[in-house]
Amino acid sequence: MISKPKIKLIASLSQKKFRDELGLFIAEGTKLVLDLAPAFHCKLLVANAAWLAENSSINAAEIYEVDDTELKKISNHKSPQGVMAVFEKAKYSFTTNDLSEKISLALDDVQDPGNLGTILRIADWFGITDVFCSEHTADAYNPKTVQATMGALARVKVHKVNLSDFLNTCNGKLPIYGTFMDGENIYSNTLTQNGIIVMGNEGNGISAEVEKHISERLLIPNFPIGQATSESLNVGVATAIVCAEFRRRG
Repeated sequence: MISKPKIKLIASLSQKKFRDELGLFIAEGTKLVLDLAPAFHCKLLVANAAWLAENSSINAAEIYEVDDTELKKISNHKSPQGVMAVFEKAKYSFTTNDLSEKISLALDDVQDPGNLGTILRIADWFGITDVFCSEHTADAYNPKTVQATMGALARVKVHKVNLSDFLNTCNGKLPIYGTFMDGENIYSNTLTQNGIIVMGNEGNGISAEVEKHISERLLIPNFPIGQATSESLNVGVATAIVCAEFRRRG
């Protein structure tokens, strides 16, 4: 049986205010919980008897066995998958020297939690270990984002920064790439195997404040060139194309 204060704690973590205050976030489902467990301290685990029997080696500060009816009451999912966990958020530090030999991503006010989760999953797939999020980018620990990452949070470090200030510290030390409609064709342009790739907001692209730090302007061309097509690509799709092209050259 799980107490009412614990249920209240879990419910509060659906709000960013309490995630920030408490330094905690929630994850649901077997794959997600098992992927995150080695990377984050598990403060609280709630699961049904069958799940606990199959995963008896999992480490958590507190473990509560509940039936499926109880689990459904506290879950964010219509059909809970037998387990949910409360993890402590990670704290990461970095220097520009740490980034000098690799590709990193920077997100300029990406608003949709699902898009952010997809981008973190893409970063994980392409071996990108650091993602720098502007102060107004969606919260990486939003339950929808966590779900969309499919466990990528265990391997990708998310840094919340003043993006303009961060890029200013990288100017002259690293190439800073961004995608624009007037950029150079990514498929024929020279790409390096280190630097920062900036991806912009879903509706407005890269902001003027951030644009001034971009040293390399890239274009993902439509085909055939000159033919009318959709106005733009989803930011997650665009990120996948850009990351794939950088890695293809590696």
